[in-house]
Amino acid sequence: MTDLVCAEDPEPSERFPAGPLYVPVRPGPAGCSNRLFRTPLGARTAVGFTSRDRLTATLGDGQAWIRLAEPVLRALTEPLGVTTVTVDPQFSAPPAGPAPRAREPRAAEVPRASGANTRAVRAVRAVRAVRAVRAVRAVRGRKGNPR
Repeated sequence: MTDLVCAEDPEPSERFPAGPLYVPVRPGPAGCSNRLFRTPLGARTAVGFTSRDRLTATLGDGQAWIRLAEPVLRALTEPLGVTTVTVDPQFSAPPAGPAPRAREPRAAEVPRASGANTRAVRAVRAVRAVRAVRAVRAVRGRKGNPR
């Protein structure tokens, strides 16, 4: 039975080998491991490029790579539950970096206290100041300091 490919089919029913690919890898203690990526819908996929120029255009000059045939790449990733191989993806997300620092609020962004709150804050500060003065006087009186 022959499978027919219609215009409505999202993918062909047969997998055609893409030939030797430039596969992005990351070094590890036991050697290199191929990098897995996510599709726009969030599924994991292996990625290969048909030329070194396409790999560096998408992932940058510093990306390590190895040459693998497409069937070998599929065989490496199938035990991990990854069944798709994306060839020559056009876009990639920027690498994850440190979390952005929280910035200090500007003067215009600092909430202003209402009149009642301002009076309450002043009253609390006055009470604390009186208590601090009394504590200093008590300490000086115990030491016999005339000041």
